Amino acid sequence: MINKKELQVAGKKEAKATGELTQAGPVFIPAVDIFENQNALILIADMPGVNSEGVDIHLKDNEFTISGRPKKEEKDGPALIYTEYESGGFLRSFTLSNVIDQAKIEASMKDGVLKVTLPKAESAKPRQIIVQAG
Repeated sequence: MINKKELQVAGKKEAKATGELTQAGPVFIPAVDIFENQNALILIADMPGVNSEGVDIHLKDNEFTISGRPKKEEKDGPALIYTEYESGGFLRSFTLSNVIDQAKIEASMKDGVLKVTLPKAESAKPRQIIVQAG
């Protein structure tokens, strides 16, 4: 039997802006998964409604920031008067260590999912040390 806690979906958390925002509206913290392999860290961020043109990624003084704004759809027809799904932008920041080769960071966006590959610096990669006899 599955525990009810295992099936609960986390609600959206609104981000607290530390600076001044250039666009009005709520800003949410995107859900992020981070995976690690021998060569890199892979960050997956869910930003529904955001396409590649709506994503900004900045790196300054080891502060890695991702932000996204969903594309506004202009529809003909009845005007929306009530909604239970609040939409807005996304913002999340991370502090990177020297383990990451910052010059080789790559990112791609597909179906509202941002994938960022953060390659490890050569000095941080695991290596086999050969033990010699004698």
